Amino acid sequence: MPRKLMLTLIATAVSASCLPGCTPLSPWQRGTLAKPSMALEPTPMQDILSEHTHGSREAASAGSSSSGGGCGCY
Repeated sequence: MPRKLMLTLIATAVSASCLPGCTPLSPWQRGTLAKPSMALEPTPMQDILSEHTHGSREAASAGSSSSGGGCGCY
């Protein structure tokens, strides 16, 4: 079997396996997915404060936009 045909068949199989993930949802299913427990960050404010505290105490930015001097202030 030629390599180009094999790659085409593999790409088609991968694409076809991804299609079932694009199904429409019913209204009652949307309510289930909208619960706070399904969020990527269930507690966004707590995560922000935790990053700020860590950055302040370590006196390093650690990938966030600001760094502190150890006192806990911005």
